[in-house]
Amino acid sequence: MALTRRDLLRTGALGIAVAGSIDAIAAPVAAANVRRPTGYGPLVEDPAGLLALPREFSYRVVAQAGVTTLESGHPTPSDADGTACFRDRSGFVLVNNHEIGGDEPFRVPTLPGITYDPGAGGGTTNILVDHWGRRVREYASLAGTHNNCAGGHTPWGTWLTCEETEQRAGGVYQKDHGYVFEVDPFDRRANENPVPLKFLGRYSHEAVAVDPHDSTIYLTEDASGPNGLYFRWTPPKGFRGRRGALRQLQLTAGDNAGRLQAMSCFKGGKHIDDLSEATRPGTRYRVKWVDVPERDAREVSVRKQFAAGEVTHSRKLEGAYWGDGGAYFVASYARTSDGSVNEHDGQVWFYDPRTETVELKTIFGVNPDPDADTNYDGPDNITVSPHGGLILAEDGEGLSHLVGVTDTGKAYPMARNELNDSEFTGPTFSQDGRILFANIQTPGYVFAITGPWHRW
Repeated sequence: MALTRRDLLRTGALGIAVAGSIDAIAAPVAAANVRRPTGYGPLVEDPAGLLALPREFSYRVVAQAGVTTLESGHPTPSDADGTACFRDRSGFVLVNNHEIGGDEPFRVPTLPGITYDPGAGGGTTNILVDHWGRRVREYASLAGTHNNCAGGHTPWGTWLTCEETEQRAGGVYQKDHGYVFEVDPFDRRANENPVPLKFLGRYSHEAVAVDPHDSTIYLTEDASGPNGLYFRWTPPKGFRGRRGALRQLQLTAGDNAGRLQAMSCFKGGKHIDDLSEATRPGTRYRVKWVDVPERDAREVSVRKQFAAGEVTHSRKLEGAYWGDGGAYFVASYARTSDGSVNEHDGQVWFYDPRTETVELKTIFGVNPDPDADTNYDGPDNITVSPHGGLILAEDGEGLSHLVGVTDTGKAYPMARNELNDSEFTGPTFSQDGRILFANIQTPGYVFAITGPWHRW
């Protein structure tokens, strides 16, 4: 399991700085073009001690690990992580990852038909809620996977869940792990007999973003020693993205279907070894793509299969999403002690497939005081707000927030964890923009947040 920022010594004294405009990030789904420098106002303490929100906002608990139950009678699993929301006739369906690595108290039940490896405790649950975000029911949709961290939704209405691990078969594990699986939010039969999408590679997957025009998939890797890579998978000729197509491609074309490549960046003739070299928003690099030699990593981890200077690495590659005709992705933080060139507490990047360039959109300076309620760091999961700007899930030291970023690049608090210092995960809006769903990973809460979003 990759280390979080809480596991490492904090250094530096730059303060929090969100630089640059994010107009392009907000534009694809923005409902209004009104700029507001301070977000939704100060947070109000929660008498229940769970979630502080701005005035007139409220929340309801949709699921709680060990408290709410699945249709099978098992408790809701631990460690809710990456989440996507899909519209249903009776409301919405949340597909909820569970980043279970082995020691968590409530595993995803290894039920017949949906279990990949009975030795692993991770997977996904599907949570049905009504139009007001009220829980209707919850069931396990994928079991027997390991450390399901983030992922991404597809243009054809499914969820790609990512195993953040390189665990090999042995001991309690009957199969290799480190794959991506597709989960259908509506059709239970489509989730039977899980198929790992091995053509997407075996490594510490974090998140994905899918190009709706040609089904190209962009993937982040959260790994170290050396730091992770950014990948692109291009489908074979004639492939058309639709429900079940990726599964069918794996079953018919096998582990080497399509083309898996790693990103390599250049500034003029200079190769960029690590994305932390960029310290100013607007920095742009030319991109080349290098074929992965052996994508199932049977002998050597994928990121170790390249020669020095051949690909570009980054510490803590995390959230990803598609918007504005390109793929956005997050580097959560960097330290010189982990091999990075420069230190920061978060970068937001944009890859433009038309120009084959990657541009730094936003950067957070190193946070000198993680316990200050006005300081934010360590963006992890990320989503676009239909009301303008971004919502970032903070995974850092000290206080933990959902952090909004306005379309002028200013950070503001959207929510604060009042219970403990556990990270926020899985922010995702309902399709009508009325509900923000988000999780506190430990001890495991899923929230539906509503309020006067029009105040934006």
